[in-house]
Amino acid sequence: VVTGASGGGVYAENYDRWREAFVKTLHDTLGYKDSRVFVLAERERAGVLTATRENIQRVLGDLRRQLSKNDQPLILLIGHGTSVDGENGKFNLVGPDLAAVEWADLLKPIAGRLVFVDTTGASYPFLRRLAASGRIVLTATDSAGQRFETVFPEFFVKAFEDPAGDMDKNGRVSVWEAFSYASAAVRQWFEQRGQLATERPLLDDTGAGVGREAQSPGPDGAV
Repeated sequence: VVTGASGGGVYAENYDRWREAFVKTLHDTLGYKDSRVFVLAERERAGVLTATRENIQRVLGDLRRQLSKNDQPLILLIGHGTSVDGENGKFNLVGPDLAAVEWADLLKPIAGRLVFVDTTGASYPFLRRLAASGRIVLTATDSAGQRFETVFPEFFVKAFEDPAGDMDKNGRVSVWEAFSYASAAVRQWFEQRGQLATERPLLDDTGAGVGREAQSPGPDGAV
């Protein structure tokens, strides 16, 4: 779980709140042990590393050595995203950023069914770069041009604690259910304010690197 450079103010407050809420869900609701949860943030503290490219490279290197094909690693990015050319996005870190193509190289050797969730603005290039067989990739936007601050992360994190997130009432919230819950909440958020939506979340699990919106038909979502 990574929250990057915030720029201070309300951004820092929101990123800390969302990160802490999701980590609490992992521990308290889903029963993950401390040894299975890696947390990086803008400021180092007990159990939390500074979100630098070096620390991310080290954590992913550790995962590469630990994980087997039967594991399911999940990476959640919360923060600011940028894309200069519309093709290669970046996630803003403390110090030099990591581009989508660099994330792809770091994740390629990691075994298991990867779930990668980029909740930032301009996150779409990550879907194109990281999509592959056996992976589930979520982005908060469907184009690199959607660069405004996103509300998707608040609702994605909330989905795992809100009983409404469990749409089929089987006692657990799947990645698809969390994606659908957050997507619906994002649409409602903009509609209530009478604004055109500046973010449209996508999910890809076919490896095609195209993805689909929750309410639209398409092959993605079966995994």
